[in-house]
Amino acid sequence: MQDIIIIGVSGGSASGKTTVASRLKEEFKDSVELICHDYYYRAHNELQYEERSKLNYDHPNAFDTKRLIEDIKELKKGHTIERPVYSYTIHNRLDETVTVYPAKVIILEGFLIFENQDLLDLMDIKIFVDTAADERVIRRILRDVKERGRSLESVIEQYITTVKPMHEQFVEPSKRHADIIIPNGGQNEVAISMLINKIKSIIE
Repeated sequence: MQDIIIIGVSGGSASGKTTVASRLKEEFKDSVELICHDYYYRAHNELQYEERSKLNYDHPNAFDTKRLIEDIKELKKGHTIERPVYSYTIHNRLDETVTVYPAKVIILEGFLIFENQDLLDLMDIKIFVDTAADERVIRRILRDVKERGRSLESVIEQYITTVKPMHEQFVEPSKRHADIIIPNGGQNEVAISMLINKIKSIIE
């Protein structure tokens, strides 16, 4: 394994973890690579759209985490990977892939990345973005309706039936694995500045 640092950024749905991860990526450009667990949602070509829309996408079994672990190991060896591409609009993986090159720092982002012990073992720094539930619900509704073409009714139903119970069962307990807990997500400029300085020291 090469001297590549893996930073895990987790938190509840719409907690601001993607904002934190993206801010770090923007700061360091090509020195940092960003990989999202959401890219690794399983393909369900055998199901029609109506059937796919009813699946539980907030359970660990919704992800091909085994492939993600294999890809992270390859990157740590200095090899390129072909990561999958997922479409939220059709609830399915696309045929295309994206080439990812190894970088000094790899940021791994996802709400369930602290749930899997094998994935945890690959991380050098674990960050949990902690945001109040009511704020996360509002953000999720706005995001899914505006950006993912979902109806308000479907977003609320999904939150009640899968997002909230899965958060309580898997995401919230995984917070205990974090090295750093960031309140208020991307709005926490102090915490983000500290992370930027830490990554600078790693890269330099």
